[in-house]
Amino acid sequence: MPDHPADARPLKDRIILVTGAGRGIGAAVSRQLARSGATVVLSGPRVSELEVVYDDILAAGGPTPAIAPINLESLHWDEAQTLVDTMGDEFGRLDGVLHNAAHLHGLTPLANFPLAEWYKTLQINLNAPFVLTMCCLPVLRQSSDASIVFTSDQVGLQAKAYYGAYGVSKFALQGLMQTLAEETRDNTNIRVNSIDPGPVDTELYRRIFPEPDLNGLAQPSDIALPYVYLLGPASRGITGQHFRAQEDGPWQSQAGDELKAP
Repeated sequence: MPDHPADARPLKDRIILVTGAGRGIGAAVSRQLARSGATVVLSGPRVSELEVVYDDILAAGGPTPAIAPINLESLHWDEAQTLVDTMGDEFGRLDGVLHNAAHLHGLTPLANFPLAEWYKTLQINLNAPFVLTMCCLPVLRQSSDASIVFTSDQVGLQAKAYYGAYGVSKFALQGLMQTLAEETRDNTNIRVNSIDPGPVDTELYRRIFPEPDLNGLAQPSDIALPYVYLLGPASRGITGQHFRAQEDGPWQSQAGDELKAP
């Protein structure tokens, strides 16, 4: 049985696609979205990881999620369109997209950066989110209040040495967010924002810091609330903005027990 009453679920009946949903921040946000009432479409390359999140959501009494395995490294337009068509047939609309999946090769000077890794990083971090977003726009327009959220990074706002294609892709992703927000601001019900989770104990963080000091480091579940805020009705009307998850923000007013990560 659900562990929260229906009226404590502000995202009830919303359909939200999450990339990178099998682990880390994507998994934690997917669980929290479901706790808040959303039907989550779990996307990632490894079905076994998505199934764990799927089972966790059901065990917590959340709405039955869907699993949509895709590999962003090889994602092309036809595959993305097939996925979106399937969601459209199943749900009739889409209320939100969280572009959370990301790839980081490691800290490497540009002069030594492997060309294959450059292309791979830009494909996963920039090209695939663009293709998937463009395919999603028609079903997002079917929603009365749709939200697109990009997970950003501080190195995509202020350059930092050795972050290579990852840093460049995050700069470009920020530009994509702002451009799309301007193009949808006045003629659609779609809003577009980005959020920097900050230092979080994830696989990507450990790739940068192989022996991290975990004392005080945020866990993925600690920063789920800002994502729920941006993907839910409380942020209606906010578009083209960049947020930092670990700073005080408008989501603090939403921090009732029903929105606190378990």
